[in-house]
Amino acid sequence: MKKMKLITIAAIATMVLSGCSKLTQKNYDSLEMGMTQEQVEEIIGSADNCSETLGTRSCLWGSEEGTYVKVSFVAKRAVTFSHEGLK
Repeated sequence: MKKMKLITIAAIATMVLSGCSKLTQKNYDSLEMGMTQEQVEEIIGSADNCSETLGTRSCLWGSEEGTYVKVSFVAKRAVTFSHEGLK
């Protein structure tokens, strides 16, 4: 009985979390040049991966093998945006 409760709770949590993705076309369209990473994260959540090269910070939300948003920051401000698979 206890195991069944845990399975049910886990299933509900998975459905709720998968339906709450902030990686949507609407949120992507809200992003603007000049935003800080913190401002971007208020709209689409925390980045999954960031890297820095020669003063440019590139952050990825999601996975390049599926749905993603990629933003590049120069001097801590957003300068380029790209995406794939948004709905």
